[in-house]
Amino acid sequence: MATEITDANFDELVMKSEKPVVIDFWAEWCGPCRLIEPHIEELSKQYDGKALIAKVNVDENPQVTAQFGVRNIPTVLFIKNGEPSDKQVGVAGKDVLEQKLVALF
Repeated sequence: MATEITDANFDELVMKSEKPVVIDFWAEWCGPCRLIEPHIEELSKQYDGKALIAKVNVDENPQVTAQFGVRNIPTVLFIKNGEPSDKQVGVAGKDVLEQKLVALF
């Protein structure tokens, strides 16, 4: 299951992670977010222990959302060594997300 990231735990879980991080910025009311949720969950199982696959609810965590300038959701951010290296805005297939994740290794 994808890790829930909040404004409070962001630095500890994401910025200090030695593993690649994938963050799905989403909201309950967002239809397209529900379309990529199964892909995020599959990646979290597939890369368990190798990467941190996480989710940020934009309505509940405005600080992290603003920090990365997320204006449209779903937005999936790919982070390596605490620095954003890629992102996907809008719905994408699992293969696209996985390709961007693999590029972080």
